[in-house]
Amino acid sequence: MNTAAKLGAYVAGLAVIFGGTLGLGNVVGPLGGEPAKPGHDSGGHAAATSAPQATAGHGEHTAPAQQVENDTPGGLQVSENGYTLTPLTATIKPGEPTDFQFTVTGPDGKAVTDYQVQHDKKLHFIVVSRDLGTFQHLHPVEAGGGVWSVKLTLPEAGAYRAFADFAPTGGQALTLGGDLLVAGDYTPKALPAASRTSEVDGYTVTLDGELLPGQASKLTLKVSKDGKPVTDLQPYLGAYGHLVALRGSDLVYLHVHPDGEPGDGKTRPGPEIVFYAEVPSRGDYRLFLDFQHEGKVRTADFTLGAGQDTTVKPSAKPTPSSTEHGDDHKH
Repeated sequence: MNTAAKLGAYVAGLAVIFGGTLGLGNVVGPLGGEPAKPGHDSGGHAAATSAPQATAGHGEHTAPAQQVENDTPGGLQVSENGYTLTPLTATIKPGEPTDFQFTVTGPDGKAVTDYQVQHDKKLHFIVVSRDLGTFQHLHPVEAGGGVWSVKLTLPEAGAYRAFADFAPTGGQALTLGGDLLVAGDYTPKALPAASRTSEVDGYTVTLDGELLPGQASKLTLKVSKDGKPVTDLQPYLGAYGHLVALRGSDLVYLHVHPDGEPGDGKTRPGPEIVFYAEVPSRGDYRLFLDFQHEGKVRTADFTLGAGQDTTVKPSAKPTPSSTEHGDDHKH
């Protein structure tokens, strides 16, 4: 058994570690250290507009005047602007449901209890495997005292990344990220092959458009079922679709929202969902689209390159992906 396959040996039963040694994206010190200095919103959010431009944040959050610019992309830090993602659950066993609990502590060192509602939720919790083959979009519940609780099942041993996507009341939108390690033998997989078509539960979703480093670009996703366009998508979390993009090299996080919203008099419930997204650099990205139809949320996934000669070669062997949405929705 090679070194990578012996993860369980060195974690010695401690199956969950945030902000540890794995990620290229871990750019701050250990948990419980000095709070990060205040900075500009780098929460990895890109909100769509009617013109091809992206703006930071789920909503229109204005950073306090005293904050200094911070260009670090979202999701790379476990602590930012004095806010820290802090786990309370020590162990997750592969394939077993776990009541995973965590807090977000504020600049005063206390658990944050007051959040802005964004897309019908106070906090969104995204968990992906490090190889980006699995994806879960979960919605924890408040257990009291600033503690969040969510039923989390990680399918197999290995390395995962968790993202807390939120905006404290009176503050700006943030995405904090931390590593999860699940003890046991595992073999890392290659990034899934480049793809613009995704099949899930009898639905076909196609992606049209390009990712352009450093500038907003239009992405159009079209949903069909049994060869017929779906024209009655249902609103979910205040939109007809939610798109999360993650950079393959270090899991930079971008939460992109569609152009328009249900009930605005111009946005149709399918078959097309239009997004404007901006990625920070060249490279390969994984995109995950959540959409709801006939009362069930499903997730379509894609691999797309940004910039010339960065797309995963079509000849690469595809890696089967597993996606799971909150409220026990599995895909």
